[in-house]
Amino acid sequence: MSRVVYVTGAASGNGLSIANRFLRSGDKVVAVDVDGDGLGRCQDEDWKEYSDQIVLHTGDVTLEEDVDASIAAGRKAFGQIDILVNNAGITGNEQASTVHETPVAEFDRVMAVNVRSIFLICRAALPEMIERGSGVIVNIASVAGMVAFPGRAAYTASKGAVIQLTRALTADYARHGIRAVALCPGMIETPMTKWRLDQPDLRQAIVDRIPQREIGSAEDVADAVFYFAGPEARYFNGAALAMDGGYVSI
Repeated sequence: MSRVVYVTGAASGNGLSIANRFLRSGDKVVAVDVDGDGLGRCQDEDWKEYSDQIVLHTGDVTLEEDVDASIAAGRKAFGQIDILVNNAGITGNEQASTVHETPVAEFDRVMAVNVRSIFLICRAALPEMIERGSGVIVNIASVAGMVAFPGRAAYTASKGAVIQLTRALTADYARHGIRAVALCPGMIETPMTKWRLDQPDLRQAIVDRIPQREIGSAEDVADAVFYFAGPEARYFNGAALAMDGGYVSI
């Protein structure tokens, strides 16, 4: 039986791979992104054969009205939403560095995209999940929520908040048959990390800090999300799980 999966940041990187993974399995996807042109490209290049399985929604996940509209669009198309994958996220611009150097507006922007969006999306989707007695929420956090990234105070704080928000969801809604998991990727090859990984010296320095000595892929993230959203992961609830080639182990 196919499920309905709501994916944010679906137009590129991890989000695109996550959407593709569920579509290939026969699930239905509500693909949400602020980049409408990007969604259009994905529709033309990646999702042509899945036109009856996917609904596209352009919107800003930091805005309550946009979030509510996207949830409503998914319900209108497919009847309900079974799985939330809160993937949209940003690291912040070059000014989002140490605490005293980060502009307040940029700190607020990072927190809005990375944390407020999850709050808004869950707030909109949970009443139906509670009524139905089932639902899965997979929040894409980061190993930065487990160990601090130097010079990335806002990002580190936001991902720590994602982990704690995930635990709060479990504490409050597990009794309603709802699971929440925070997946914490390490360095993954995506458009967001391209500027670093395209520099050979910087790439090598990153690899040298990972015990497994390799960079992860967006497909790795998608496979993990697919597993944690499925029945085989039924007893994972409130967990924050690192997938980082061993980075946080040393």
